Amino acid sequence: MATDPRNPDDSYLSFWREYHMSTLTTPRADGTPHVVAVGVTYDPEGGENGLARVITNKHSHKVANVLAAGAEGARVAVCQVDKGRWATLEGVARIRTEPDVVQDAVDRYATRYGRVPAPNPDRVVIEIALTRAMGRA
Repeated sequence: MATDPRNPDDSYLSFWREYHMSTLTTPRADGTPHVVAVGVTYDPEGGENGLARVITNKHSHKVANVLAAGAEGARVAVCQVDKGRWATLEGVARIRTEPDVVQDAVDRYATRYGRVPAPNPDRVVIEIALTRAMGRA
């Protein structure tokens, strides 16, 4: 079921604020999907149509996949499932390295997941400008 990523209903937004691990799907150079488990935060008020953020190490395959897409960014999806509830956010990912952007993403992660991740000088943010949301929460 389609959801406006900028104006989700209360149950959809609540689901994205609960503690759930998610998957991030990025395209490999050969076009096949690379799917990994991640923590993700959802900000419907960020950007033009909402943002999702994933903090990670700059040397990860997922970062390499996003960077390989070039300046236009990579088409990606994040998804979470809990029994019969599910939610997917799709959009265009870009890598952000600015210290204030990284710290904001870490703070959002800490709020959602109840823990501050260990310091990592190689941490970056996969920032996803949302284009679509769907699910049944």
